[in-house]
Amino acid sequence: MMRLPSQEPVTVDGGEVNSKETKYVLITPVRDEEQYLPLTIRSVIRQTVRPQEWAIVNDGSKDNTGKIIDEYAAKHSWIRAVHRQDRGYRKWGAGIIEAFYDGFNALTRHDWEFMSKMDGDLSFGPEYFERALEKFATNPKLGVGGGFLYHVDQGEHILEQHPAFHVRGGAKIYRRACWDAIDGLWVGPGSDTVDEVKANMLGWTSMSFMDLQIQHHRWTGAAYGRWGGIVKNGKTDYVSGYHPLFVLAKAGVRAFQKPFVLGSLALVYGYLTAYLGKIPRVDDDSLIRYLRRQQLAKLAGRETIWK
Repeated sequence: MMRLPSQEPVTVDGGEVNSKETKYVLITPVRDEEQYLPLTIRSVIRQTVRPQEWAIVNDGSKDNTGKIIDEYAAKHSWIRAVHRQDRGYRKWGAGIIEAFYDGFNALTRHDWEFMSKMDGDLSFGPEYFERALEKFATNPKLGVGGGFLYHVDQGEHILEQHPAFHVRGGAKIYRRACWDAIDGLWVGPGSDTVDEVKANMLGWTSMSFMDLQIQHHRWTGAAYGRWGGIVKNGKTDYVSGYHPLFVLAKAGVRAFQKPFVLGSLALVYGYLTAYLGKIPRVDDDSLIRYLRRQQLAKLAGRETIWK
């Protein structure tokens, strides 16, 4: 990984900002994550700038996830264990956000300047949050940011590809003023796109930090299988308000990625089944209009957040 040349305080608009003094909190919803959660916890414990508080939410796990959370919470006063009852199934889209809000509402520190929604299957270096917070300090309009996720497959580092403005839902850091402006998260599928689009609509910027890479130990959507994961993405695109032409273009690009052609069919199938099933869309017409204008601009080759 690249390293920043200096860890000195940064000056922004005449005022000195030191990431070591920045107040931030973490919230991590997890379900059946006993295999990888200890890696995430150890990564956070080793941080050069630790959070004020970390709420880890056990979302009805059937394995030892809850026990792991309790053990670490007993050793570290700034780790807060939150336990939810098992609903008996994975609740697509809304489940993880509901669990997130249980953790958010359980926080006792309310003077935070930044908040991170982080998955429990990640690992990263000890300076990750210090360096991420420095990026926010140097860019006052940066509202949402986070590291770039990668997988290790047979010794090869493979980045999760996505538009430059997008930050993976499991690695997001929100600036307090931006969080308040977007009024939190949409409780439903597509929340990790809706928040960024709304932030950009309101004048904030969002981006993934290429030089801050996080190892993702489970492929995105792995819990649903390859076909199911892509179908889920198609449904999420519909719920988020994606323009049909943009979805078709996305499916066209998808045809050249594994599983070839089948992935394109799965994406369109998911979008159409959500449309025919009348799955509720995000309840913000102005946001959908903005999103679609950005997507049509991308198709026309004009300037857009969809880079």
